[in-house]
Amino acid sequence: MDLFKEYEWRGTIHGATEQIAQVLARDKLVAYAGFDPTAASLHVGSLLPLMQLARLQRFGHTPIALAGGGTGLVGDPSGKSDERRLLTQDQIDENLIGIKRQLAQFLDFEVKTNPARLVNNADWLGTITLTNFLRDVGKSFTVNFMMQKESVKRRITSEEGISYTEFSYMLMQAYDFLVLYETHNCTLQVGGSDQWGNMTLGIDLIRKKHATTAHAIVFPLITNSDGSKFGKTEAGTVWLDANMTSPYRFYQWLLNTDDRDAIDRLNYLTWLSQDEIAALQAELTSAPEKRSAQRALAREVTTIVHGESELRKAEKASQVLFGGEIEGLGKQDVLDIFEDVPTTEIPRSEMAGDGMLAVDLAAASGIVKSKGEAKRMIQAGGVYVNNRRVGGIEECISVSHAIEDEILVLRKGKKQYLVVRLI
Repeated sequence: MDLFKEYEWRGTIHGATEQIAQVLARDKLVAYAGFDPTAASLHVGSLLPLMQLARLQRFGHTPIALAGGGTGLVGDPSGKSDERRLLTQDQIDENLIGIKRQLAQFLDFEVKTNPARLVNNADWLGTITLTNFLRDVGKSFTVNFMMQKESVKRRITSEEGISYTEFSYMLMQAYDFLVLYETHNCTLQVGGSDQWGNMTLGIDLIRKKHATTAHAIVFPLITNSDGSKFGKTEAGTVWLDANMTSPYRFYQWLLNTDDRDAIDRLNYLTWLSQDEIAALQAELTSAPEKRSAQRALAREVTTIVHGESELRKAEKASQVLFGGEIEGLGKQDVLDIFEDVPTTEIPRSEMAGDGMLAVDLAAASGIVKSKGEAKRMIQAGGVYVNNRRVGGIEECISVSHAIEDEILVLRKGKKQYLVVRLI
């Protein structure tokens, strides 16, 4: 199977230029996708173009990941109802650090035959003069032509309008494509469907400057079946950076994927084969309560983004709410798991030395109403510290039992939890 057919069965072709299917089957191409550093991390909406770029490399083509250090200073109006907040050069530079690291997680820069390349368009956009840009790029397009682009038409008719800054973005992206063609023989650009207008400008510019044909493939913008925005939760955006969205929360977000969306996500965002996904689809239909498709999705994508060790921790953490072992998890892991659980504070001094009787700890924390209830619950085997049953009313709990010397998790019965912070 060639790359285009792979894209097709996965449902990731929203639009493409003529002849690209035949060209991909016949030739090995250099292709690029761009990622503007509008935040310190890429978000899950970037997973689809990242995976398609990585898939392209696996089929023997050469991928270029373009970090938009130059275009990021301007802001892409595509898909936006109002103008983006302009970032400073320092903010862009700081954001690029994390984004470059994330791009490297998906692509192989060491393979000998078709190593991935990482470029920053600030290298050429930041050095070309305005007069040269207007002569070499601006002269190639009429304002009438540019105003027909969907991203521009939508904004011109809106109350907000569009600034000259954002209006110029498509010219900058077209110039990117031209530079990559001239320096890397890049003839294919891939990205989200909202980028189609910008991509065709680049194709036109290459044709006008070099009388040759370039290509584009756009992928669908992922949306949820319930109408909500992909990657947006009550807590905010789902990021690829572990410090912004923990691997546990990332895993749980994938695990909670709606049945209607699970198969599309498996097609779009994993390396699973057509047969493997078909088997998961059949099980989703026959036994939806098992959530096998969602579990496979969470395992596969968490591994791709965060690695196998973080996947194991996330899976272990998922069992904690059902009484699983807490040992080996860090403080932040535990706080993520018990984010919605009540919290209380106890002076560290009361836990010093041999510690505090579990009876006193349970009563002082408020997980039981009195010492009398604490004794009865402990004797009945119903009180747990860090999901380990308290053995008897004489047992003491000290600072050494706390996770990173700061956090204790108390449990009464099967499901009533309380987080204790030592202060």
